[in-house]
Amino acid sequence: MSGVRRIHGRTVEGVPRWAVIAAYAASLVVLPSGIWRIALGFGAPIGPFTGDIDDMRGDVPGWMPMWGYTILLSVLSEALAFLAVGLVSQWGEVFPRWVPLLRGRRVPTLAAVIPAGVGATVLILGTLTMSLTFDEFTAPDGSTVHLEGWRLGLFVASYGPLLLWGPLLAAATVAYYLRRTRARTRTPLPQT
Repeated sequence: MSGVRRIHGRTVEGVPRWAVIAAYAASLVVLPSGIWRIALGFGAPIGPFTGDIDDMRGDVPGWMPMWGYTILLSVLSEALAFLAVGLVSQWGEVFPRWVPLLRGRRVPTLAAVIPAGVGATVLILGTLTMSLTFDEFTAPDGSTVHLEGWRLGLFVASYGPLLLWGPLLAAATVAYYLRRTRARTRTPLPQT
């Protein structure tokens, strides 16, 4: 438990249990797609193309190996998703020691709420839009390829949870905003 606390920080007192679940779930729903993407980058025959891995490079720069790109993209996605945990943790209330110039200062409520709210909105709209053509891939020759059979099932199981990322982040963001603004109104003003 102390290892988890060191990585995630302490949960702030007064955070509703549903908000804690939403924040942690928001960071975990990204994991299956990252694992699928990394496996594909290492050449696992789970995607729409089962030939040469270089056939599916798309816009990946030629100097970057496909496995490196998929690892980088997956780690970046997971790191962004992990920020939802800050909405229920101490490090989302007070800047941690390792943040230069800001360490120990209170995190302004809107400095967390605005990016999280924009992120949740973009995720909700983006995943809903992409879900309309979720199984369509563009082949190297420009034609459209669809996943089928077990590959489609594995893809849906891996990418389906991403539909929850935006709503979970939105729920954690609303809880954060309400908790921080209510705490501010309950704080007595200094008497003059």
